[in-house]
Amino acid sequence: MKAAGTKDEMMREIRYRPIGVIYSPFKEPGGTPIQPAAAVGVDGTVEVLPTYAEGLKDLEGFSHITLIYHFHLAKKSSLKVKPFMDNQVRGVFSTRAPSRPNPIGISVVRLIKVEGNSLHVQDVDIVDGTPLLDIKPYVPEFDAREIHSIGWLERKVHKLPAVKDDGRFKK
Repeated sequence: MKAAGTKDEMMREIRYRPIGVIYSPFKEPGGTPIQPAAAVGVDGTVEVLPTYAEGLKDLEGFSHITLIYHFHLAKKSSLKVKPFMDNQVRGVFSTRAPSRPNPIGISVVRLIKVEGNSLHVQDVDIVDGTPLLDIKPYVPEFDAREIHSIGWLERKVHKLPAVKDDGRFKK
């Protein structure tokens, strides 16, 4: 199936503007949990810019939301990285490393409450002051899949509770 538009049209620069800011207890990448599953109970706040507050209508009915954000502190991207839970260099697309061609992060967090343009969340693995790009409701029937393989991480995922960001991807 061919995509609409020419290759030149598709390769134009894409720009996003933050819709808010994510606040957490983590003031720098070093020491930050590397996934929400390792940040259970960590409180955070998402401040949505007033311009976008109307878009929060009906969000409070969801127990979990997906935050999509910009890794603003990540160093220049590399196509090969040494991920947090491994000592071997891997292709960046087989990792969740923040230093990527497009430094976009995603985290599924628990939504505690919506208060005006503020979202109170838990299980936050995000550095304080991170620009928020988008919010989507987490719906298991849409998002959860039966998984058969997790590649090289199968032998490493047990390390998740103990591994924290060590600053290797910071600018």
